[in-house]
Amino acid sequence: MDKHQLIEETAGRTGAAEGDGRLAPRDVERVLDALFGTVEHPGLIAEAVRAGETVVLGSFGDFHGADGTAAFRPGKALASYLRSGTG
Repeated sequence: MDKHQLIEETAGRTGAAEGDGRLAPRDVERVLDALFGTVEHPGLIAEAVRAGETVVLGSFGDFHGADGTAAFRPGKALASYLRSGTG
């Protein structure tokens, strides 16, 4: 899945539970860029990891620094889902 597909799929899932209007793809893209960054600007996650912080995204996992590089550790729910395909 590339960035464009991720944006479209995410936009399609917003508002569905409440019957509200969905987020516009451009708004989803702005949020993803703020979190993960662009070529021109680092995102909030990169800035936090560079500052020595760990960014925890609930049961999805966390981003942290390891020996001068970025690392990701999956959370229990994600690891379980990937192993069993349930969830």
